[in-house]
Amino acid sequence: MIEWYSLALTSAFFSATAAIIEKKVLFKERALGFSATLALLNLVLAIPFFFLINFSTLTFSGLIVLFIKSILGALAFLCVMIGIKNLELSKALPLLVLTPGLVAIGALIFLRESLTQLEILGMILLLIGTYILQLKQNQKFLDPWRAFIKSKGHRYIVGALILFTITSILDKAILKNFNVPVNAFMGFQHFFLAIIFLSFIIFTGKSNQVKSVFRNSFKFMIILAVVTIIYRYTQILAVKTAPVALVLSLKRISVFFAIIIGGRIFKEHNLLQRAVATAIMIAGAVLVIVF
Repeated sequence: MIEWYSLALTSAFFSATAAIIEKKVLFKERALGFSATLALLNLVLAIPFFFLINFSTLTFSGLIVLFIKSILGALAFLCVMIGIKNLELSKALPLLVLTPGLVAIGALIFLRESLTQLEILGMILLLIGTYILQLKQNQKFLDPWRAFIKSKGHRYIVGALILFTITSILDKAILKNFNVPVNAFMGFQHFFLAIIFLSFIIFTGKSNQVKSVFRNSFKFMIILAVVTIIYRYTQILAVKTAPVALVLSLKRISVFFAIIIGGRIFKEHNLLQRAVATAIMIAGAVLVIVF
């Protein structure tokens, strides 16, 4: 049996690869058309999962919660793609490392859970890393935060952060509390995502965006679809056998790899500064989650 941390690290590697391909395609494609095309291709690749499902074990309530989670997941994915399109990869992805901090704050506010000293230190490191990420030369102390708030791309990433916080918790609940098997999770999630994104396309009348992606970026999209299925499948397998917070902490290593490799490929600015900021944020995330 493969250990959960091996699955999480595998998911991190393929997630980093996916982010680099996503950025390359989004240079010339629109985020909605791109997301819808990927959802359709992922559904095709997910068809084999349906043949492995024991349908007698499924419950209506489990599928309903999975459908709701898929709606939130679709919105989160679309927000990330818009963020990646409008920001450099090394500036957009590190913000996703803030997810553990949001989980801790939510637990403090809504569940009245106290924070340990290490968790508080971890959140401080998350804030320091975020600040360094936005910092430019000759700026005043509050300027990076003002730039962060005013940036359209950052607003979408923050929206994705909130949604990912919710969907991460729902993933564990669907697998454990509603006893949805992994194969059913993978099959129906990608079926729901395809339906949701097709609905977005039909409602907005943006079918031309999907045609553009198929025409101009089909080869990259096929590779991306395979990579996406792999990182989602390995993540769900890891979440099924380990605390979701621990899985996320390891998976967030993908952000560091995506920044270093993707930043060099796309010749992005201030790469060393952003890599240092990301490393600080990952350290903060580990403190918030693990201890």
